[in-house]
Amino acid sequence: MIRKRSLVRRPLVRRSAAVVAAGAAALVLAACGGDGDGDGSAGHGGHSDATASASSSASASASQGQHNAADVAFAKGMIPHHRQAVEMADLAPGRARSAEVKELAADIKKAQGPEIRTLSGWLTSWGEEVPAEGAMDHSMHGMDGMMTAEEMTELENASGKAFDTAFMEMMIKHHEGAVEMAETEQADGAHGPATKMAGEIITSQSAEIEQMHKLLGKD
Repeated sequence: MIRKRSLVRRPLVRRSAAVVAAGAAALVLAACGGDGDGDGSAGHGGHSDATASASSSASASASQGQHNAADVAFAKGMIPHHRQAVEMADLAPGRARSAEVKELAADIKKAQGPEIRTLSGWLTSWGEEVPAEGAMDHSMHGMDGMMTAEEMTELENASGKAFDTAFMEMMIKHHEGAVEMAETEQADGAHGPATKMAGEIITSQSAEIEQMHKLLGKD
C-alpha cells in the first residue's frame, strides 16, 4: 500500500513541477513581451521612427526639389523686377491711347502677378527672405532693364501717344533684362519649377518684345 501511495504521489509531484515550470516560462515570455513594448520597443521604435523621419524628410526634399544659389538669386531678382513691370502696366489704363498697348499692359499684369506669388513661395520654403514691398533695391536700377526713378516719373507724367511710345520703349528694355535673368537661371539653376518658369518667361516676353517693336514701327 505504501508503494502504491508513493507511485500515486510521484505523478502528482511531476505534474505540479510541470505547472510551476510552465508558469515560470509564461512569466519569462510576458517579461520579454513587456520589454518589446517598452525598452525593446523603444529601440526598434526609435529605429523605425528615425527611418520614418528620414523617409519623410527625403519625401519633402523630393517634393520641393533641389535648389541652389542661382535659384535664390533668380527669385530675389525677378520679384522686384516683376513688381516694377506690374507698376508700369498699372499706369496704362488711364494714360495709354492705343487699345493694343492697354491690352498688352493687362497681359503683363495677368502673367507676372501670379509669378511674383510663386517666386515668393519658393523663397519662403527655402528659408530665404522675400524682398519687401516697396523696398526696391536701388542697385538694380539701370541693371537687368530696371527703370530709374526718373524714368518712372517720366512715364507717370506722359499720356496719349507719348505714353504709348515711352511705355513700349521702356518695357522692351525691361523685358530684355528679364529674358537675360531667365537665361542665367536656365543655365545655372537647379530647381526644376524655377528653370521651367524661366523658359516660360523667355518665350512669353520675347514674343511681347517682338509685338512692341511692330507696334512702334507703325507710328
